[in-house]
Amino acid sequence: MPLKTTGIRNYLSLILLFVPAILFGVLMIVYQENLALKYGFDFPRLPLQFFILVVAGFVATLGGVLDWRYHRDPLKLKLSKKERDAEAAALGLGGLPMFVLMWAAMMSNQPTVFLVPIIIVLIYTVVAICYDEFVFHIHRCEKIENRYHRMLVFGNGIAWLAWFHFIYCQ
Repeated sequence: MPLKTTGIRNYLSLILLFVPAILFGVLMIVYQENLALKYGFDFPRLPLQFFILVVAGFVATLGGVLDWRYHRDPLKLKLSKKERDAEAAALGLGGLPMFVLMWAAMMSNQPTVFLVPIIIVLIYTVVAICYDEFVFHIHRCEKIENRYHRMLVFGNGIAWLAWFHFIYCQ
C-alpha cells in the first residue's frame, strides 16, 4: 500500500531526529582508523567531549520523540502543516547540513576552512528554531510540551558545543 504524502510528512520530523545519531555512530565505526591516526584515540575509548555529545544527543532525541508522540495523542493539539514544515526545515535544512559540515571539519586537516559555513548554518538553525518556538509554541504549549522542547533544543545545543569544542579546541 503506497504511503500518502501527508503520511510521510507526519513522520518526516521523527525520521530526521534519528538521522544524526545513527549516521554519527556509523561514521565513527567506518572512520575509526582515520580518527585514531588523526586524534590519537582508539574507538571505543573516546575523549570526554564525545561522552557529553552522546548523553546530550540522547536527551535531545528523547525530547524530540516525546514531543512527536505528544502530538499524536488525539486529545492533544494537532500540529498544523505549517508547523510540521517549520520543524522539518529546522531539522532538515539546519541540522543535517550542520552535521555534514561538522563531520567534514572533524575529518579535515584544516577544520578552520569549515568555520564560516558552520557559523552560517548555525545562525539559520537558530532562526528556524526560534521561528518555530515563537510563532507556533509561545502561547499554546503546556508545561510538559515546553519541557520536551527544552530537552530537544538544549540537548542539541550542548551536543553541538561538545563536538565543536573537540574539533576546534584540541
